[in-house]
Amino acid sequence: MIDYTYRVNKLFESQLGEWKLARDNYHQLESVLVRTIFFHGYEISVQFNPGRITSSAARVDARSIEARPCFLCEKNRPPEQQGVPYGIDYIMLINPFPIFPRHLTIVSQLHTPQRIDGSFDTMLRLAQSLPEFVLFYNGPQCGASAPDHLHFQAGNRGFLPIEKDYGNPDLCYMVSKAGETELWLWKNYDRGIMTLRGTDPEALENVFIRFRERFALMQPDRPEPMLNMLAYCTDDLWTVHIIPRRVHRPACYFAEGENKILLSPASVDIGGVFITPRQEDFNKITAYDILDILGEVCLGEEELNTLAIDLL
Repeated sequence: MIDYTYRVNKLFESQLGEWKLARDNYHQLESVLVRTIFFHGYEISVQFNPGRITSSAARVDARSIEARPCFLCEKNRPPEQQGVPYGIDYIMLINPFPIFPRHLTIVSQLHTPQRIDGSFDTMLRLAQSLPEFVLFYNGPQCGASAPDHLHFQAGNRGFLPIEKDYGNPDLCYMVSKAGETELWLWKNYDRGIMTLRGTDPEALENVFIRFRERFALMQPDRPEPMLNMLAYCTDDLWTVHIIPRRVHRPACYFAEGENKILLSPASVDIGGVFITPRQEDFNKITAYDILDILGEVCLGEEELNTLAIDLL
């Protein structure tokens, strides 16, 4: 069995030794400004990370995507960027504009659109192969700055608040269980999240497919329903947080003047670490702003409860 943890560690060692851009950005991450905002029963971190401006401000409309070369395709990647193959279909790359102390982008070798349909099992296998990482998927118009090229990302465990919040009985509860597969919903968390947990990857995928098909009926004009996902695996026990969405970006993203907050939420933000590439937004964002953003972007807890009925 291939030890991907060892290979990824060696990749970081070599890339940070040889690639100045990546080395400088990871070094800057060590002194990044962070604020913690407390809510009733949970907290959210806010990170000032100017290196993420390109991702946060990315134009992802069809015309803009067609007009630029795909930066995830091998022929367009920086010559310094090396990777670790994952089978024949994917390659693991260090992300040169990190949020996490260790941040990977895991890229399909084929230029194919960002879709979770048919790739959920890959995400589970990656989580199993990288037990020290959280895998995450940002759907098209859900934070993916390359919606034209299938990819996942991964960051080191213990960074996202949702990891420690899961299992808190004041915030989440098990709805149903079939065999070793559990379905959990969240409460008092100000965003609708459904969590699957189990040891059988096929059973987990079957529940996800039923949910995706049901949710797709609410968004029939989209190539796939709007989703973010976070997954991790410990001793062959998977945890998958599924976050259905209403919109791509909140109103404050498009506002002018003092009302503008340049924040484009993706899996990491909804998982509890809000990324602000502008210091003015880092300084001024409040708990009320965060609640407004979550309420606009995510499904409500009651809406998700309805979607989750009899899934398992």
